[in-house]
Amino acid sequence: MTQPVSGSCACGAVTFEITGSFEAFFLCHCARCRKDTGSAHAANLFSSSATLEWLRGADRVKIYRVPDSRHEKSFCPDCGSALPGLQMDGTLLVVPAGSLDSEIDMRPNAHICCASRAAWDKDLETVPRMEGLPG
Repeated sequence: MTQPVSGSCACGAVTFEITGSFEAFFLCHCARCRKDTGSAHAANLFSSSATLEWLRGADRVKIYRVPDSRHEKSFCPDCGSALPGLQMDGTLLVVPAGSLDSEIDMRPNAHICCASRAAWDKDLETVPRMEGLPG
């Protein structure tokens, strides 16, 4: 990635910009990531060299860390949107892909922690697709 990418929470109280490149993009199916997202998996980008700059609302960002683990989530307390965070003692930038407003040209590297994926999260490509909301 050569151009900075921007992102925000759903309510717009928090905005940010990331400069640098991502080394990995994983779709994690572990139980903690499913709880974080309320979905089948988390979609997170990882970088050990990119920089995060909060443009608005840095003081609003909350962090929850699962006790006795390395698992943590940064989020907006107003709308609940997942936000980037520095983890592993500040050495790893973790960015929820859905928090980005800019397009990125990177595709996920892998589905990870598939041994703990939800039972209903199998063969989803066979589920009917709709272009909009069901009518």
